[in-house]
Amino acid sequence: MCPRVSEEYKREKKFEILTAARRVFIRKGYTRTVMQDIMDEAGMSRGAVYAYFDNVEHVFIEVLRFDDQETLGFFEPDPQYPIWNQLMDWVQKQQGDITRIQHSLVLARAEFFLSSSYVHAKQDYPYITERYQLTVAAMSRVIRKGQQQGEFQPRLEPEAIARYMISFLNGLMLDTFQLGPTVTCVPEQLKTFIHSLRAMLIPKTLES
Repeated sequence: MCPRVSEEYKREKKFEILTAARRVFIRKGYTRTVMQDIMDEAGMSRGAVYAYFDNVEHVFIEVLRFDDQETLGFFEPDPQYPIWNQLMDWVQKQQGDITRIQHSLVLARAEFFLSSSYVHAKQDYPYITERYQLTVAAMSRVIRKGQQQGEFQPRLEPEAIARYMISFLNGLMLDTFQLGPTVTCVPEQLKTFIHSLRAMLIPKTLES
């Protein structure tokens, strides 16, 4: 009789595979990664990896889901911390991520979104839409919380501001990956971004 495997053990193994897969996707991108690469990086057998994932696409979607948890965590309001400061912490993290853009999933994401399997069957990848909606919802909630607490006086709907934030940062990251931070002038662009957020949110701490 085979020994029963605990749920904690399964979670740990899945985490190990995803962590290894993330390193591979960063190093090789999406299109050049095969399951053997992930097995080699994780130091696991074919059977061990296939027990959790069906193929490279499946692994990549779960890596995205894994990464998204950290992003969503930034938009959980902290009652002891001004929400404007919380947003600025998030912007600072984005700046750090852009600084390390060559060691990120930007290339893998771009390749996946341009892959024929995704382009011709988007309905088969519901999490791609879901992750965008989750991020918009999380950002909108934190803006609304700031409004309810009297910290913000938004000039636009929170959802519109959230979508703008996502689009701006995604575009800046992709451009910087392609052209380099010197060309895209990342610090100056982020200063402009913060200025636009001030104009849209009117933080109470910055009122004259």
